[in-house]
Amino acid sequence: MESRNTEANISVFRSLDWITVILYLILVSAGAVSIYAASYDFDNASMFDFSEFSGKQFLWIGLSLVIGCVILLLDYRVYETYAYPIYGVVILVLIATIFLAPDIKGSRSWLVFGPVSLQPAEFGKFATALALAKLFNSYNFSLNAKLSNYFRALIIIFLPICLILLQRETGSALVYFSLIFVLYREGMSGLVLFSVFCAVLYFVVAVKFTEPLILGMPVGDFSVFILILLTFSLMLMFYCRDFFIARNVVLWFVGTGLIATTLALCGVNVNGTIFFCVILGIALTYTLLAMFRHKIQKFIITVGFALVSVLFLFSVNYVFGNVLEPHQQMRIKVALGIEDDIRGAGYNVNQSKIAIGSGGIVGKGFLNGTQTKLKYVPEQHTDFIFCTIGEEEGFVGSTAVLVVFLAFILRIIHIAERQRRPFGRVYSYCVVSCLIFHLCINVGMVIGLCPVIGIPLPFFSYGGSALWGFTILLFIMLRIDAARKERGE
Repeated sequence: MESRNTEANISVFRSLDWITVILYLILVSAGAVSIYAASYDFDNASMFDFSEFSGKQFLWIGLSLVIGCVILLLDYRVYETYAYPIYGVVILVLIATIFLAPDIKGSRSWLVFGPVSLQPAEFGKFATALALAKLFNSYNFSLNAKLSNYFRALIIIFLPICLILLQRETGSALVYFSLIFVLYREGMSGLVLFSVFCAVLYFVVAVKFTEPLILGMPVGDFSVFILILLTFSLMLMFYCRDFFIARNVVLWFVGTGLIATTLALCGVNVNGTIFFCVILGIALTYTLLAMFRHKIQKFIITVGFALVSVLFLFSVNYVFGNVLEPHQQMRIKVALGIEDDIRGAGYNVNQSKIAIGSGGIVGKGFLNGTQTKLKYVPEQHTDFIFCTIGEEEGFVGSTAVLVVFLAFILRIIHIAERQRRPFGRVYSYCVVSCLIFHLCINVGMVIGLCPVIGIPLPFFSYGGSALWGFTILLFIMLRIDAARKERGE
């Protein structure tokens, strides 16, 4: 019996995707070195000194490797069998965190155990991924088979999101939205992703462009209405494939638009909001009357999309002004270029861009970054670690890091696509979705393209919770993949 277990363990390590493991080791090692560079304070302390952030990070890395080995030595069936119980335990921990965690910078997301602090939201990612994979691996399960399947998948994703939002940890909650891309891979309509894109576009345009006024409404709202009319026309043409109705709707929009423009030039006071609602309402009514001669579903979806778009536009200003916290509003304004506030909310991003820009092509050299050494960039060893790379290693070093990340992500996608069972495929795509979201948002906020929402750079930012969370997420995937040969695939 013991020899059989030994043979199984040996086969696991033989079947392991070592390319992914090597890329993982490169990333975590480069991350620890970058943390040392970000926190180096002219005291000649060793990189491995436990009093330094880098020394502590190497300790986290060592413990992560131990955790990874334990995960690989367990039977792969454990992760599928106990997926729901693991998810349930994590949900209970997230609930407990709301009440037990101390208030740290306005957030209650860290459980403190003496000198050690852990963030349960980081470990919720692998639990949610396991539960989602278990659902899709259910007998005869198909996402598009019935509407209730969508609700079951969305409940698994949104339950931890709601609990983390109650902890006032918006950044960590947003990461879980990336799992929706997994549903797209498993058959969800592309209209959902298109709707998300439109929502982001409408929000940005409406918030950013508030002046001047056109037809008595902000230019941003005016532009969004134009986008809604354009989107509605294009959906009739290419999604519903009814060129006759699409042509009539376009002619109606253009004709009424010319009339409104003429009236405005003649000095007639035209209320833009009422005007757009009326002409769109007439177009929607016409479409609904005409749809009875065609496929009902696509026309209903198109009309519903337009109605929801208008309601979303009307809600933007309320949500931005009344739902978002003042610091969140300011971060969005800074990211969109509405306000600079380089001494307040925009300070971190401004100093980060200065650091990256000063690095030039090849950088200032290891431990020679002035912005880093003089502590101009707050949190430079955690969320803003990428600016240290940009300053000391320059464009070449930053590009090299992103290339390694790209290779890592492509390798995981390759692993996902070679899975024969939905459990392994869905779980692997959950891993890659979380990684892409973290990478894009973190780099985006460091260079000023995204609001600052406190998302770490995977394997680089200092901290045990994030590193352990990603390590568990990754090594469970590697164990599931290594089991392919055990199952004879």
